[in-house]
Amino acid sequence: MDGTPDPRSDDLPVQTRRIFEDPSARELERVGVIDVGSNSVRLVVFDGAARSPAYFYNEKVMAGLGTGLAETGRLHPEGRRRALAALRRFALLARGMKVAPLLSVATAAVREAADGPEFVAEVEAATGLALQVIDGEEEARLSAQGVLLGWPEAEGVICDIGGSSMELAKVAGGEVGQRLTTPLGPLKLQSIAGGRKGLRRHVRGILEQAAGRLGPRSRRLYLVGGSWRAIARIDMERRAYPLTVLHEYRMTPADVRLTVAHIERADLEALRACTGLGAERMALVPIAAEVLHELVSVLGPREIDVSSYGIREGLLYEQMPERLRARDPLIEACRWAEATSARIPGFGKRLYGFVLPLFPGAPAALRRLIRAACHLHDVSWRAHPDYRHEVCFDNATRANLGGLNHEERIFLGLSLLHRYKSSRSGTRFEPLFSLLSEAAIRDAEVLGKAMRFGAMFSGAAGEDLGTLDYNPKKRLLTFVLPPRSEPLYGEVAAARFQSLARALNVAESRVVVRAAD
Repeated sequence: MDGTPDPRSDDLPVQTRRIFEDPSARELERVGVIDVGSNSVRLVVFDGAARSPAYFYNEKVMAGLGTGLAETGRLHPEGRRRALAALRRFALLARGMKVAPLLSVATAAVREAADGPEFVAEVEAATGLALQVIDGEEEARLSAQGVLLGWPEAEGVICDIGGSSMELAKVAGGEVGQRLTTPLGPLKLQSIAGGRKGLRRHVRGILEQAAGRLGPRSRRLYLVGGSWRAIARIDMERRAYPLTVLHEYRMTPADVRLTVAHIERADLEALRACTGLGAERMALVPIAAEVLHELVSVLGPREIDVSSYGIREGLLYEQMPERLRARDPLIEACRWAEATSARIPGFGKRLYGFVLPLFPGAPAALRRLIRAACHLHDVSWRAHPDYRHEVCFDNATRANLGGLNHEERIFLGLSLLHRYKSSRSGTRFEPLFSLLSEAAIRDAEVLGKAMRFGAMFSGAAGEDLGTLDYNPKKRLLTFVLPPRSEPLYGEVAAARFQSLARALNVAESRVVVRAAD
């Protein structure tokens, strides 16, 4: 035993209590964030009661407030008009949604522009919004907290690129350490002379100074910001990567170099068409790509991870009670989904205890995925029976779940696919299975078929679910059935039990009715 509490008991202090039912968590059901950046203005309304952010509403306007700021020292006139119009709309929407609290922040363009204070006053007069203009270090801190919201174990350097600035921060042990800001936003770099060589020389000089302040090199670099996500999307296209989920997408330094070269050679309009990127975003990609090239060269990470969470999620993280922050974002999101969407909320915990004996000695990372799958096993029951397996797979692989890398997403999706469908061959998801090892594919199939079998007994009393006993050495699978539940073991249940036995490749499977007490 590894000291982990028995999952079939109630002694699970981190996961058993529904923290999202705590009043301090319920207060976060409508948290709104307005983020006035150098390139975009965005309203996000979170349902923040669960540990992973749920996006109740999300709207963005590419206003371009910081366009030309380096030359004029002022906000772009058309960008200012568009931003104010967007903020008028956002204020009305937030009032209509009864958002409280509503947090409004402005970053580099507004804090650096000569007419920034005038714009802040104009916004408050027109909308009632009191924009908080934050400095670069605070922006770095909030972006890093956004990454920690999804990656509690994150350790490395966070890099958040905006239109007019780029922030860097170190994270380790759940805390934000050294942080700083640099003038390396693409809008600000448009006026750098000397072509590509001049741009790279300018960027490298600034980054070398920043690296000295950050201290020793880190293994991981976490990328935050729309320009980084655009480059990651192009990297996916270049590699023909099968899962187009940007959150927790990973690149190597070699991938970055190849993609930067690909962007240099490509026709940007053709690239935009095949990736679905907006024209405003694509216009900044070539400069952002040069910054990324130098960033990877100077900081020397071994792994580059893309985060869809940043300053807005960092502001949500600020509002969370410590008890909620301490929870696993994946498990809490799955528990929330079960509580709000499953036919029998709470059965996932019993199902987890039922299937776990099939995975003796499983590491903590695998047990975590098994637990998540059990909570999600029934949340798609409203889908048409012919398509439940597809809906389950799509939900697991594309849902906004924190603390879940791409391989884990596909494992979770495949196990839920097998919860509703015995065979995975011939599905449209087959290209994605190539991201998993054969051992992981087998474990996902076993888990799915075990959940499929266990769900046959979900209507029984709590103590009558039955138990599975698996002996890998003897290749023996036994189902011990309580006497009162014997009628539940009908021909469909028997067929599902045999399907599970085949997935385990056992030599013998048997059903034993436990002697009556």
